[in-house]
Amino acid sequence: MKILKFTAIIITLFFASCVSQKKYTVVKDSAALCDNNLKNSQNENTLLATNLDNEKNRAKSLEQQMEYFKSTNTDLLARLSDLSVLSKSGAESIKQSLVALNEQNKYIKDLTTSMQRKDSINLVLVMNLKRSLDNIDDEDINIEVKKGVVYVSISDKMLFQSGSYQISNRAEEVIGKIAKIVNDHKELDILVEGHTDNVSISNACMVDNWDLSVKRATSIVRLMQLKFGVQPSRMTAGGRSEYLPKTTNETVEERAKNRRTEIVILPKLDQFFELLEPPTANSKD
Repeated sequence: MKILKFTAIIITLFFASCVSQKKYTVVKDSAALCDNNLKNSQNENTLLATNLDNEKNRAKSLEQQMEYFKSTNTDLLARLSDLSVLSKSGAESIKQSLVALNEQNKYIKDLTTSMQRKDSINLVLVMNLKRSLDNIDDEDINIEVKKGVVYVSISDKMLFQSGSYQISNRAEEVIGKIAKIVNDHKELDILVEGHTDNVSISNACMVDNWDLSVKRATSIVRLMQLKFGVQPSRMTAGGRSEYLPKTTNETVEERAKNRRTEIVILPKLDQFFELLEPPTANSKD
């Protein structure tokens, strides 16, 4: 009887130890998840701080230019008041110069405001896209800002079968997440570019790499329009064939990097060109 009681005590202690070990494992996993989230937040904060410093430096430079224009205006006005013998045509010429300088000053200020707004939108886009696609391997998708616009580069092994422009099921999930983000920013346009390596292709469906790159781009555009509701007037599909590689085509790995589709999110071109057009002296506010 004593032996049975002793055995029961041992079994009870054993199960109690198992329960404690399970709790310990749960707590340990939770701590690791919290640590990973903290690191991601720290990385995002660092990126935000860097962009903020860049914007401050740009704003400081433009403020210096504005101060220069203001001092130039003041100097011209002082000279104008000191000159008692000026022809009417000369005085009018100086007046027009002052008006032109004021317009230029306003143009720089408006341009600065627009550029800061565009950079802020790009930062928000990058953050939202990275959060939405955080379960995708970094080797298959890359998000970055180049030349003032957001680029989403997706490898062809995620989107298509080799030599095909039929979209895979997994690709639809990725494109759907991107479409959701761009639908939240209807003031932006989307350019989809197909890229290939330098291995030639020719079959009953495609003439060459130009054909393949264009068909892949139009497949993505069509999916974004028909399944995810992106307005077709906002999108452009284009093919770059093999002529804009990210690296050489000397190895299998390098050719794989060159086979990609890039989704470029950019401001509407008509608004962009209007922004770049400087004001004239006769323009009205």
